[in-house]
Order: sequence, then C-alpha cells, then structure tokens
Amino acid sequence: MSAAEAVDFGGLRISFDHRVLRPRSWTAAQSHWASDLLRTAPAGHVLELCTGAGQLGLLAVAGTDRRLVAVDVSPAAVSLARANAEAAGLAEQVEIRQGNLDETLDPDEQFAVIIADPPWVCRADVARYPEDPVLAIDGGTHGLDLALRCLDVIEHHLADGGSAVLQLGTLAQVARVQASVSAATHLRVVEHREFPDHGVLVRIDRSSG
Repeated sequence: MSAAEAVDFGGLRISFDHRVLRPRSWTAAQSHWASDLLRTAPAGHVLELCTGAGQLGLLAVAGTDRRLVAVDVSPAAVSLARANAEAAGLAEQVEIRQGNLDETLDPDEQFAVIIADPPWVCRADVARYPEDPVLAIDGGTHGLDLALRCLDVIEHHLADGGSAVLQLGTLAQVARVQASVSAATHLRVVEHREFPDHGVLVRIDRSSG
C-alpha cells in the first residue's frame, strides 16, 4: 500500500493515496474551463461527478462565491475530498456526497455548471495502468459506461443556460457522446478540446427555455 502524498494542483495542495487517481496536471484545464463558464452561467451551484480527491471541483470554485456539490461512489474518495476542501479553506462552500451519481441528487436539483470526470479507459486496457485503482479508470467495454450515465445526470440536472464539461479519453468517444447528446432535446455539444496523449474535454450546453 502506498502512503499518502500531496501535489500542487493549480495552486491548491491536494492530498491523495493509492485508492484514488493521482491528480494529473493537464486536467486543471477542465477546472479552468468550468471556472470561465461560471462567469456567464445562470445562478446556482456547481456539481462535480466522480470527484475523486476533489481537485477539479475545488479549483473550479476557488475564488468564487459558488457552492460545490461533489459526488463519488468511493468512501475513500469522499474522505480525501473533504480533507482537501478543508485544507483549501473551502469546507463551508462544499458539500460532498457519497453514492452512485444521481442517487445522491434530489430530482429537482439544478446546477449552473457540471464537471464530470468519469472512468473512460476501455476495460480491456485497464491492466496497462497498474498504478491506477481499477474503480477510477474502468469505463466498461467502450470506456463510456459511466460517461453515458453522467450524460443522463446532465440531461436531468443541468439548469437552462448552463454548461457541463465532460472528460473523455479519445475523439472516437467524443463522437459517440455527440450521437447520444443529439438524442437529448435540450443538450448540444458546443466544443471539444483535445490534449494529445492525455484526453479530451467536451463542453455540453443546455439551451434556455
């Protein structure tokens, strides 16, 4: 078992251990994109799905007055995220819930911005990443099992005029998400940003009205 470590993540000191993914510096782009979207987003809180150690959501709301609701199925992740919120001085601004995605949300809860970092590694490739906990990276046969569940949460809980930033692994996955989003009346993929050898970020908006 590896001991707890800490890294600088966009100016926040984030603690983590072997039970969650090590924070990757490139993923700070997801937090910065979400933070930029908050400037013009409707009133409301921020939701982070698959929070892990909490770094993405914490960095997104740091320096703002937005409240953050962060969700993860792993009790270990929830414990680490709470500790990191406390260390960042954001504990009063953050609520962390343990459970399966929308099972932790009230049916009528709406969020101005949603950040989602689901596992996106194809199950056949999981063994290529022995340092990463399987729960945090196994996205099923096509790497999209959790991502598609995140889309369902976005469809039901993103406020009118709001935006979501979803992390995926490949452009092929982006295309599959695009096809799924096209079937959701009020959602549309607006933009994606590729980070070669790392992953892809996808912005999804919900139209007003």
